[in-house]
Amino acid sequence: MESSDVAAGFAALSQETRLNLMRLLASKGATGMAAGELASALGQLPSTLSFHLAALEQAGLVQSTRQGRNIIYAVRFAGLRALFSFLTETCCGGRPDLCGDLARLLPEDQPEVHMTPAFNVLFLCTHNSARSLMAEAILEQLGKGKFNAYSAGSDPAGQPMPDVLAKLKTLGHDVAGLRCKSWDEFTGPNAPRMDFVITLCDILQGQHCPDFGERSVTGAWPLPDPAKFMGSDVERATMINELYGMIRRRLEIFINLPYASLDRMALKKRLDEIGDSAKAPA
Repeated sequence: MESSDVAAGFAALSQETRLNLMRLLASKGATGMAAGELASALGQLPSTLSFHLAALEQAGLVQSTRQGRNIIYAVRFAGLRALFSFLTETCCGGRPDLCGDLARLLPEDQPEVHMTPAFNVLFLCTHNSARSLMAEAILEQLGKGKFNAYSAGSDPAGQPMPDVLAKLKTLGHDVAGLRCKSWDEFTGPNAPRMDFVITLCDILQGQHCPDFGERSVTGAWPLPDPAKFMGSDVERATMINELYGMIRRRLEIFINLPYASLDRMALKKRLDEIGDSAKAPA
């Protein structure tokens, strides 16, 4: 296990609510607990607790699975064991017998929930034909294994912009699954839970975003609409290149935020700073 991963794991455990969460989940073993039961037991708002659960999941200490309409959370004992093994692997200069039986601190026979710990991110723009598709493709490449990217629009176009798809394909992105779709696909009971919802245009044609759940941290990264780009083919290609660069630089900052050590309010602030045109990278 890399020292950076170990540091992230202990950082996730350094917050009191998360520590109490881990203790409660550990008491339940492999059966775990539903998110609503955890919130009630700890006296926390569901939106606050779900954010802490996501941070622990990102650190590899908790895993979740859907059972019907419930999300069940359970401790990843292998993740905890890896943390403590890293600390104690040099114990007593190669004389583990002097350290006591540390291996018995955590059970070895607990089955794990097989679900990749990752944050779900939904990008929104009106037609879901350019900016949000770019963001989806870029994050799928940059954040593979740690982020799941989605995109949608309030008034989806019939198809993605051809020059946007061409640009993404030229830069090595998988465009096979990119399509224009309504945000309604992400509001039903069986839709994936969104940790982040980021709008990429100034307004969504005056519409209010639907409810994507209390868990979501929202942000606005206003970016120019390529549908309004004017000029020659060369000038348009240049503007598409610039738009791609703006989105990619913001996402490079986004994926490297210290999620384990930030609470919900601090993360919201950092998300807004990324989208602030006065502060964000051009």
